[in-house]
Amino acid sequence: MTAALLQVRNVSKRFGSLVVLDDLSFDVDGGTALGIVGPNGAGKTTLLDLVAGDTRPERGQVLFDGRDVTRLAAHARCHLGIGRTAQVPRPFEGLTTFENVLVGANFGSGDRLDTTPERAALATLDRVNLLAKANVPAAQLTLLERKRLELARALAVQPRLLLLDEIAGGLTEAEVHELVVTIKEIKAAGVTIVWIEHIVHALLSVVDRMMAIDYGRKLIEGDPDAVMNSAEVRQVYLGADV
Repeated sequence: MTAALLQVRNVSKRFGSLVVLDDLSFDVDGGTALGIVGPNGAGKTTLLDLVAGDTRPERGQVLFDGRDVTRLAAHARCHLGIGRTAQVPRPFEGLTTFENVLVGANFGSGDRLDTTPERAALATLDRVNLLAKANVPAAQLTLLERKRLELARALAVQPRLLLLDEIAGGLTEAEVHELVVTIKEIKAAGVTIVWIEHIVHALLSVVDRMMAIDYGRKLIEGDPDAVMNSAEVRQVYLGADV
């Protein structure tokens, strides 16, 4: 049996006395998409931080393609093929859109590029429908364009695993639809995805499985519709009497 591409094993994380993740485990098979939902403060972004290497757990393991990367630095995980977007876009505003993506292609891909960083950056901009904005300073982009740039920088490292942190947040319904189309294309190309999102219908149109967490613990995991209609999730979001 082939091991999952991503394996998170019994991870726990606290900040002072606050327990953010509590003995949390899950797997993600290669080529699939996992959606993660939960109320604000549930530990979702911290979980992506642990997978990406931006923080480390007190206990537990993170394995990528069978390799224990728990203590590996973020840039080293990126070189292995883990790409990540930030919840709030953080472009280099003094650089153009192309230059932003070139940073990812040049420094984040390790030795995995099969072309030049410049060509990889241009191809990535085309992939996320930003090629027309290549020479525009990042500071002048709209919110949707900044979200697409955040995605492009993550894709420029040619990830095997893509971590999305509320990438649809703040967009109009039409913009969400545009973004979902792009993410579906990325998944169809074989990229494994872990996506945190409050816009549930966007998740449901892409993911193969859903996991709900609260107070750093897993509530339920499984079929996306079943998870969202479960008593556990309804209680967390709507109250104990529903």
